[in-house]
Amino acid sequence: MYQTTNTGYNLEKIRKDFPILQQEVNGSPLVYFDNAATTQKPLQVINAITDYYHRENSNVHRGVHRLSVMATESFENVRQKIAQHINARYSHEIVFTRGTTESINLVASTWGKKNVKKGDQIIISAIEHHSNIVPWQMLCEEVGARLRIIPVDDAGEMDLEAYRDLFNEKTRLVAVNHISNTLGTINPVKEIVEIAHDNDIPVLIDGAQGLPHGSVDVQDLHCEFYCFSGHKVYGPTGIGGLYGKEKFLEEMPPYQGGGEMIKSVTFEKTDYNDIPYKFEAGTPNVAGVIGFGAALDYINNLGLENIKKHEDELMHYATTELEKMDGITIIGKARNKASVISLLIGDIHPYDAGTIIDHFGVAVRTGNHCTQPIMDHYGIPGTVRASFGLYNTKTEIETLLKAINKVKEMFG
Repeated sequence: MYQTTNTGYNLEKIRKDFPILQQEVNGSPLVYFDNAATTQKPLQVINAITDYYHRENSNVHRGVHRLSVMATESFENVRQKIAQHINARYSHEIVFTRGTTESINLVASTWGKKNVKKGDQIIISAIEHHSNIVPWQMLCEEVGARLRIIPVDDAGEMDLEAYRDLFNEKTRLVAVNHISNTLGTINPVKEIVEIAHDNDIPVLIDGAQGLPHGSVDVQDLHCEFYCFSGHKVYGPTGIGGLYGKEKFLEEMPPYQGGGEMIKSVTFEKTDYNDIPYKFEAGTPNVAGVIGFGAALDYINNLGLENIKKHEDELMHYATTELEKMDGITIIGKARNKASVISLLIGDIHPYDAGTIIDHFGVAVRTGNHCTQPIMDHYGIPGTVRASFGLYNTKTEIETLLKAINKVKEMFG
């Protein structure tokens, strides 16, 4: 059932780090294949959060007493850790947010409102999550701009030639995801950035799925913005971040007003704080930040390449076995994929299939996965999505296959 490699990737040991995996669902061991929505948390993350509340609980940046100093040091250490993890040039290029969605909204509400005017255009792709569609729609509606859409083929790959043709003198921004949460497509983001920069256009990358599935080097990508969430990478919910190039963050107005984001306040005038604090109004999620840092430590200790190799093996095995089954249609067959499989079981509605699969203790996602436009592209209401993480096993995939056979039997 478990895999041990000479790199030390010991699945049995890893799974013991995740308390939630030890339980049963509907009388069967829990099989958790909803990692693209949120990942489970290891004891190292849970303990880091508990330890903060036991030993350091205090507000940050605002006190000289011992607890505040300790909390501030722990908090800022994680900012440096994230900068190092994604190879940002400076730690002050990392802004803490509630996650990818808020990071995108922050850029749309600050850089966007300052730089996008009536008649301008923003380029996104047909496989974006709603979080990378709606904020730009709202901005466009407010200022009178428009969205231009990079088309994708039936494999789920972007048409880069069509993308090149979308640029004109009115283009102001490109916003695309690193990896599709629905199809698993790993987009050629470096090439996408290069094409945009050839047209002197900045790029925002939705990295919600990018950070969990491999190494990210923002200096190599040369993107202006990279957005991410902690809960996708085995950290807590409600915490994430925005990487922004120093020059861009400096020029952007504040996102929200309040404490922390100011240097001085009078009734006549407010002087705003330096970056990144200019964008971090109010008491931050200190415990979440510390938990996020522990999650990065955890995956780095396992080795990003080891995790990727394991997840790729799971995806290959699952894909091979599913393709042997009658009536299974895999939606999205990009040549470069992360460990996400969207499928249809005959003409059975995904919700009905998911309900039966749950009886086997298997957690899969059903529906449109917050990507309705790509579902419209395929002409389907949704899919059954299985997404694999660092703790999943081939035996668990076999349980999923049994559950799918039961779905076919019941609705056949």
